[in-house]
Amino acid sequence: MSDNPAFVLRKIEDVAYEQRPIPEIKDDEVLVAVKKTGICGSDVHYLVAGRIGQFVVEKPMILGHESAGIVTKIGPKVRNLKVGDRVAMEPGATCRVCDDCKRGRYELCPEIIFAATPPYDGTLARYYPIPADLCYKLPDNLTLEDGAMMEPLSVAVHSVANIGQLRANQSVVVFGAGPVGLLCMAVARALGASRIVAVDIVPSRLEFARTYAATETYTPPKMEQGETRLAYSERNAKAMMQQLKIEERGPAGIDLVVDASGAEVSIQTGIHIAKHGGTFIQLGMGQAEVTIPVTTLLVKEINFKGSFRYGPGDYQLAIALVSQGKIDLKPLITHRFSFDQAIQAFQTTRAGKSEDGKPVIKAVISGPDVSPEDPL
Repeated sequence: MSDNPAFVLRKIEDVAYEQRPIPEIKDDEVLVAVKKTGICGSDVHYLVAGRIGQFVVEKPMILGHESAGIVTKIGPKVRNLKVGDRVAMEPGATCRVCDDCKRGRYELCPEIIFAATPPYDGTLARYYPIPADLCYKLPDNLTLEDGAMMEPLSVAVHSVANIGQLRANQSVVVFGAGPVGLLCMAVARALGASRIVAVDIVPSRLEFARTYAATETYTPPKMEQGETRLAYSERNAKAMMQQLKIEERGPAGIDLVVDASGAEVSIQTGIHIAKHGGTFIQLGMGQAEVTIPVTTLLVKEINFKGSFRYGPGDYQLAIALVSQGKIDLKPLITHRFSFDQAIQAFQTTRAGKSEDGKPVIKAVISGPDVSPEDPL
C-alpha cells in the first residue's frame, strides 16, 4: 500500500480521516504497519477537552498509542528486527542522554516523544515510525490484539511490580475497576498476591473484577448530605476495614494500595486503609489538586509514590506474563471496530457502553484493510 490514512483530531470534538505522507525512518528505526490499536482514556480526553494538564492540542494530531503491528521496513542500523516481525510498540521515544534516561528512569525524560501527546502524532494510521528497540517481538502464542494490550498492561506492571515492588503473599487494594485497574489486579495475582480487593462504585465493574482477578470487592457507601470529603473518606475507610476485616498492622493489613481512579475520596480512603509502613501508588489522573490526610500519611510512614507510564523492563515482563498464561487479556476486549468505524469506537468508549447496552472495558480499532474479527 502506498497510502497512509490517519485518524486525526483537528480540534475539540472534531475528528476526521486524512491522508498523511508515509513516514521516513531514521537509521535506527523501523516502519510498522499498525494492525491493532486500543482506545485509551487519554485519547478520549483530548477529543473532549483538547488538553491533559500542560499538554494542549494546538494543531491537528493523529490519535492512538496502544498499538501493535508488523514491521514493513527497517533502518540500516537495525539488527534486532526484520521485515514481517509481529511487534508490540512502546510509544515513547526518549533522548537517552539526560540524567533520567541514564539512571534507568526514562519515563521521566523531559524530551520524550510520546505518541498522541501534543504536539506528536499517534499511531492510528496505516504506518508509524518507531525506534527499533521500542518494538518487542510477540511470541507465536500471542495475537496482535494481545500486542496492543501490552501498552496498558505495561502501565499496570510499572505501577504494581516496578514502583509498588509487590511481593508474593502480600495484600493489595485497587481503587477503580476500569481497564488499568483491572490490569493492576491481574498483575498482582500473577505475582502471587494473597489478597486483591477491587473498589468501585459501579456494580457491573465489581462483578467483572471478581471473575477476572480480584479475590474480594467493596462498594463504597454514598456521601451523606453536608458531609465533607475528608469526613466521608474516614467513614468509608472504617466501614471498609470492618467489612473486610482489614487491620492497620500485621498480616491482615494492606501492603499496597493502588489508586487507578483519580478520585479524591479514593485517594483519601486509600491512605487511611494502607497498613503502617505500607505503600500507596497514585496511578489514576483526576483533579490536578486534591486534599489528603497528610498527618495520617506521616505517622503511618506510608510510602506515597506516583506511577507514570512505564520504564525499563515493563514491556518485557508484560509480554512474559501473558505468554506464560499468567494473565489473560482477551476478556478485557469487549468491543472491536474497523478503521473506518473509529468515530463510532470513540463514541462508544466515551459513552461507556455500546448501543446494545454492553459495557465497554476496552475497545480495539483495527488498522486499514484489517478485519476487526481477525485478532491476527
